Amino acid sequence: MRMSGANSNATMSMNGIFEAPRDATMRMMLNLLNRNLLPDALIRRLIRRFLAGRLRHGYELSSQLQLSQLLQFVRSLKEMPITLRNSTTTTDQPKSDTYELPTSFFKLVLGNSLKFSCCYFPDKLTTLDDAEKAMLELYCERAEIKDGQTILDIGCGWGSLCLYIAQKYNNCMITGITDLISQKEYIDEQCRDLQLRNVDIIVADVGTFEMEASYDRIFSIGTFEHMKNYKALLKKISEWMKQDGLLFVDHICHKTFAYPLEAVVEDDWISKYDWLSTEFFNGGGVMPSVNLLLYFQDDVSVVNHWLVNAKHAERTG
Repeated sequence: MRMSGANSNATMSMNGIFEAPRDATMRMMLNLLNRNLLPDALIRRLIRRFLAGRLRHGYELSSQLQLSQLLQFVRSLKEMPITLRNSTTTTDQPKSDTYELPTSFFKLVLGNSLKFSCCYFPDKLTTLDDAEKAMLELYCERAEIKDGQTILDIGCGWGSLCLYIAQKYNNCMITGITDLISQKEYIDEQCRDLQLRNVDIIVADVGTFEMEASYDRIFSIGTFEHMKNYKALLKKISEWMKQDGLLFVDHICHKTFAYPLEAVVEDDWISKYDWLSTEFFNGGGVMPSVNLLLYFQDDVSVVNHWLVNAKHAERTG
């Protein structure tokens, strides 16, 4: 308990019977947020406050302590399971409240390809549909895709990359892994409509999924943020790679800090009350830093590394 003066309000009652006024206010605001009763301006202000608090917490530390904190985080990830969800079955159960929304909703807010991750806008006039295609093409270019290769897409979502490759490279055989039956059903429907016979979608949790197949190219787009034990994950993926195979990973990141999406500072109200984790990361996400994967090269080696300006993600929406 912390008191700032004789007339201060009590911050906590014994046995937790009464919440601190600030906690009660935050819970009320998050309740309003989940019911879509908070204006966008207030939501944006609160998110900026959360992000500023995160940065203050990090930059207050010396360079040595920042490095020590990063190394400790790397060690902690290696002791965790690959995913935190209960993955005993292939299921309709979504990974978070956001994914619980029907596909019809995403058709309204995403581009024609239903790409859920960052798109690429070469110029100010680029539309969302064109930006989706531009990023998918950039993936293929950087992953050195060639016709006739075998492709695995881990966390394939609604199939934007699977369908793009299948149509452009007719002799490629593409396998996608998703943990949502609804996403498989959508992709299968698109394959029937487009008369594609080179796409196979598996419903599974990559954390526990095993198979004997191997691939020329493996993609993981927007999936690592939902994972924990990168060492175990990359070991598993390496066993699915052919001898000269390549893994292409695309994830959000911070230029300096890597951290779990959990409360670490008093003002970190979004993760403290589970809004960000529940809505997007199934209660256990990770914000990687630019260099985080460089600490997990036991089974794969980094051969190239690119950055995409976050303004592209901002325009993606």
